[in-house]
Amino acid sequence: MRRRVVVTGLGVVSPLGNSLLESWAALCAGKSGVGYITKFDAADYSVKIAGEVKGFDPLSFVSKSEARRFDNFILYAVAASRMACEDAGFDRHRPLPEDLGVIIGSAIGGLTTVEETYKTILTAGLEKLSPFAVPCSLANMAAGVVAIKEEARGPISCPTTACAAGAQAIEMAVAHIRCGNAVAVIAGGTEAAVTSLAVGGFAAMRTLSTRNGEPQKASRPFDKKRDGFVISEGAGILVLEDLENARKRGAKIYAEVIGVANSADAFHIAAPPAGHEGAVRCMKRALRDASINPADVDYINAHGTSTQLNDTYEAQAIKRVFGEYATSQLLVSSTKSMTGHMLGASGGFEAVAAIQSIREGIVPPTINLDSPDEAGAGMDFVANIARKANVDVAMSCSFGFGGVNLSLVFRSFKD
Repeated sequence: MRRRVVVTGLGVVSPLGNSLLESWAALCAGKSGVGYITKFDAADYSVKIAGEVKGFDPLSFVSKSEARRFDNFILYAVAASRMACEDAGFDRHRPLPEDLGVIIGSAIGGLTTVEETYKTILTAGLEKLSPFAVPCSLANMAAGVVAIKEEARGPISCPTTACAAGAQAIEMAVAHIRCGNAVAVIAGGTEAAVTSLAVGGFAAMRTLSTRNGEPQKASRPFDKKRDGFVISEGAGILVLEDLENARKRGAKIYAEVIGVANSADAFHIAAPPAGHEGAVRCMKRALRDASINPADVDYINAHGTSTQLNDTYEAQAIKRVFGEYATSQLLVSSTKSMTGHMLGASGGFEAVAAIQSIREGIVPPTINLDSPDEAGAGMDFVANIARKANVDVAMSCSFGFGGVNLSLVFRSFKD
């Protein structure tokens, strides 16, 4: 019999705030975290907006020397993980080090470190390179540093499955706990890719919004006037735990993870197929893993990137999986409308949002949704204003370049 997995801690660093409470309050208020880029000079770029983390103080979590050495994607992960562990009550009682795992995904890793290292080579020469240039650019270093900081000696990994990385970290953590490889796992995603290379590269693909005159209205999932996603950054981390262990230590339980699944499109490196067959398979597998019917799902936190293809095909996929229920009772929203697209961190952050919707009975809105496009006709995207709702079961969906699809299903905890 597989072990039951529950969520006992949450930690967030996002464009909406540097804690769970700040970020959740902003989501419920329909607040946008998008603004003008300050992390580099974007004057000559076609895209001048992003969802940047603001007012983050790494010295609350690491030493001065570590703050100088570590890339921001590592610092965000350390901070969100520490907050999640505190929230889980691990400072009072935690699993043995060998029973505690860390799985933190990132799409890109230390891109700022890579860019700064290359600049050093060009301007100062090879002899000025930092010995931390390579270690601090590696995508798995967030998980590595968190494991060191939290003294976690169980399973460790770093999925790099593009924008599904954070969600896949959670899926992998669930698998480890279900089969007994770990008692608890710190899992989620982190990203710090508001950099010249990432913004320039995505702009060259014509996937980013160029609504530079209205930053807070630029991310508009499922809206006819959307023109691309808004790149952003941050971290979303969960503490996942074996139910029996959580009970023994009297832990607070946010929700239970009842279903996880992934699938491949096997179609294109950067675009889903029409109708998003891969997403359809993934959602169906997640429902099967959860042993529930489509009509048991109250809310979906959609991938909802604000790109033409994703939003159209994701809406079509939801209709295929949920049938008439998709246009009668199912609530769907995209928190990317407020955060922008946190890339590899998005799956972790959006899992937190789905769990909070269960715990608080509030569904965050899809802001900037003025004119829903035809693909989503009849669907309730919780447009512009948060909604009070009894959410017993919530699904979070994440898709990534390379044709990777992830679906996570959470349920209110029932003893």
